[in-house]
Amino acid sequence: MTDLTLTVSDEVRALAPGFTPLVVEARGLVNGPSNEASSALLDDASRRLAARLGGRAPHEDPHLAAWRAAYTAFGAKPSRTRNSAEALARRALTDAGLPRINLLVDLYNAVSVAYLVPVGGEDTDRIAGAMRLVRATGEEPFPTAADGASAVEHPEPGEVVWRDDEGVTCRRWNWRQGVRTRLTEESVNAVFLLEGLAPMTAPELDAAGTELAENLAELSPGARITVRAAH
Repeated sequence: MTDLTLTVSDEVRALAPGFTPLVVEARGLVNGPSNEASSALLDDASRRLAARLGGRAPHEDPHLAAWRAAYTAFGAKPSRTRNSAEALARRALTDAGLPRINLLVDLYNAVSVAYLVPVGGEDTDRIAGAMRLVRATGEEPFPTAADGASAVEHPEPGEVVWRDDEGVTCRRWNWRQGVRTRLTEESVNAVFLLEGLAPMTAPELDAAGTELAENLAELSPGARITVRAAH
């Protein structure tokens, strides 16, 4: 089976010239309910986050400030629709702490919080064709859930979205993932996207990707894992 193709459009690169996506692709994974090990990773990530911020709010971190600027550039309101890393970081600093979802999601959420980098995970068996990061026309379908029922939304024209041949998989760059391709306890093949902006350096992004790959390998010793750049 060939690697999943992921591309970034010229329109998005023009919007954020410092954008660097890193891809961790894994096949033959073992997923399941959150457990003590995944909870420990999330707790450790929260401690690392607190040490990194040193009392500052998450949005004051230079990398998350760059994401707020990128959101503003395509017309989103970053204080209302926060990128996934900022939203998770805010939750990590509350008494409730980070949510426990399933093993794979816990692993990538822990890396996101520890490094303050948006990370998304998709079930590659549910992706139709190639994935690409584009500016939306506004006509693309985005399957989601509203009040417990299935629903279909559409992005705003010009909104930055990840999409495949069937429609949008994640709205507002890395704000909200759709239900069609999300990782469930039955997922065995996955692609994880780590999304960096300047001033995050390539070594910092690589370190986050390496940590995620190592944690995936520990969770699923027989998995085939590759780390590469998107095009």
